[in-house]
Amino acid sequence: MSAEEVFLDHTTLADGPGPSATTDLPAPAAAAAGHASRLPSLTGMRFLAALLVFAFHSSLPLPTIRIIQSDGMWHAYYLGASQAGAFGVTFFFVLSGFVLTWSARAGDTMPGFWRRRFVKIVPNYVLTWAISMAFFAAAVTPAWEAVANLFMLQSWWPNFGVNFSVDTPAWSLGVEAVFYALFPVLLIGAKRIRSAHLKYWIVGILAAIVGTVALSYAALPTSPALPIPDLNGQVSTVQYWFAYVMPIPRVLDFALGILAARLVQSGRWRDIGMGRALLLLAVAYFFALHVPYLYGQVVMCVVPVTLLVAAGAVADVNGRTSWFRSRPLTWLGEISFAFYLLHWVVLSISREVLGSALFPDGISLLILAGQLAVTILASWAVYTWFEHPIVRRWSASRRQRRRPDATPAGTG
Repeated sequence: MSAEEVFLDHTTLADGPGPSATTDLPAPAAAAAGHASRLPSLTGMRFLAALLVFAFHSSLPLPTIRIIQSDGMWHAYYLGASQAGAFGVTFFFVLSGFVLTWSARAGDTMPGFWRRRFVKIVPNYVLTWAISMAFFAAAVTPAWEAVANLFMLQSWWPNFGVNFSVDTPAWSLGVEAVFYALFPVLLIGAKRIRSAHLKYWIVGILAAIVGTVALSYAALPTSPALPIPDLNGQVSTVQYWFAYVMPIPRVLDFALGILAARLVQSGRWRDIGMGRALLLLAVAYFFALHVPYLYGQVVMCVVPVTLLVAAGAVADVNGRTSWFRSRPLTWLGEISFAFYLLHWVVLSISREVLGSALFPDGISLLILAGQLAVTILASWAVYTWFEHPIVRRWSASRRQRRRPDATPAGTG
């Protein structure tokens, strides 16, 4: 039996990963699962996660980003947002595993899955890479770094400058590419785990995430220091890369999402609800600002993020009220991938347009609001006239498009 046949076999089990496989779900969930394949609450959450990353990047003390004149206001904003980017990125990593597992369907193939991921991710990525190179990155980026970025390889270098060159947030797409490459195999492995044992695997993954950070602190060089204010040399660039940027350790976040989706589908997930999950996330964020930096970046957010994602899915499956699936938030969630890739472009270009001047508090807040609005408008345009048409046209092969049931699976 080929690997692809194994993948097909495991996506058609009775307790399989798609919302149509409802035999293990509680009765209310089983009845509603057919209407919740796209999980709109998670779509709405995606924009809020992207907004956290926007907040972090707009707070950075870089001459190419900072617009706030007052040191006091800037410092308060920077400290308050210092862990927001990490929380947003971890959310996306866990969400990817969860949604891809949830939307996997009977009869899918590895090439079909990889084709949809490529069509969804790569065109937007290349577009924002080209815009970044044209407007601000080419003058400061060596050719080899630009090429490494184009092929999503920047996260494999233990070099802070390379990791965040060209379009800074794009490093995480290189990590996601590894997730997509591994997903069929990881799904097969997850399907082999008995439902009653999934919770033990989740605990093991959480322990491995903590262990990754502990190993980074204990075994890796402590210099050169990470160029981030207020750390006072507490973290080196190599420690940061190993625990936060390098793709292989971050597969743990993705696998956590896969197992959480399996546990929800099995009916064994103990849902705490979105309200409690959000409260726990806020508490975790507070502590993330006070624990050693890498623990705040990688560990503190993992449990509450997973609880929130699962709670959103359970709410959608059971038809509970959810603010996250309101029409404005789900619309923003649809354009959130473009928003994630474009926001650094807007921040950088607008800073060039404004020159080197810093601005009083009120004006700087208006500029930040304008940057956010422009990013949303640009994201809507890219989604409407570029991303969505490409996905509709190319996510299925000609043979699949001729089939009446060839509807692309949900996207993560």
